[in-house]
Amino acid sequence: MPVLSSTVLVDAPPRTVAGILRDAHMAAEALARLGHRWGDGPRLLSPGDEVRVVGRVLPGLRVPVRTVVGTVSASGITSALRAGPLPALHHDVTLTPDGAGTRVHDELRWTSPLGPLGRLADAAVLRRVGADLLTARRAVLLERAVELMAGPVIVATALVRDGRLLIAQRTRPPALAGMWELPGGRVEVGESEADAVARECREELGIAVRATGRLGTDLPIDAAVLRVHTAELDPGSPEPVALEHSGLRWVGRAELAGANWVAADRAVLADLEALLTVPVRR
Repeated sequence: MPVLSSTVLVDAPPRTVAGILRDAHMAAEALARLGHRWGDGPRLLSPGDEVRVVGRVLPGLRVPVRTVVGTVSASGITSALRAGPLPALHHDVTLTPDGAGTRVHDELRWTSPLGPLGRLADAAVLRRVGADLLTARRAVLLERAVELMAGPVIVATALVRDGRLLIAQRTRPPALAGMWELPGGRVEVGESEADAVARECREELGIAVRATGRLGTDLPIDAAVLRVHTAELDPGSPEPVALEHSGLRWVGRAELAGANWVAADRAVLADLEALLTVPVRR
């Protein structure tokens, strides 16, 4: 099975790098630099999402390809071919902390088609296309990491009580009104993310909470990065009230997929499901 790989050190933590790699805008930019086209789909890729690409193999020759996302985490991202010209194609990205940054190992593995003829095509075309793609991805990843690390941060709060998650219904902007989200907001200058979680919950919900950890990868949204924090109510905190939303709900694991989520929070559904699977501490 032919293998092509690329390794680069990125000056950003694994959660940030993973967030960039799952961003369709990053993938589309890398493909466009080589004359390929990204298809429609969610901006932030999640396990089970299908990716459609029209690849430029030779001048005048384009081939449609469909792959499905396997895993997405701060440790890496995997995908596999669902439909295309190759019998099998696997794309694995492994992320390893390295000092203050992340070592990114980007690997393509495939099965050459059509026996000896396929091996000739593999040597003449497929390896060149694959190598060019890895180079373009590396360049866009490094550029995007610099942008995100210098940009503003928005926090979202995964507040769980008795195995249920608090979600809030948006009132604005008009395009998002009625959709559900995790409460939160922008981190202010000089403020820690944990303090921002507590302040936003106090302002939006009238409650006192304590941030307890991180959930999932970073999520690029426009010119900012969204980071989801888990949290718990402080003893004696009042009940949450929808001060800036049209409604609130406590939902269980089975109800998560049925909510009409904003796009960014949809990307952490698998992480939220895992969070609500953890036994409740007594």
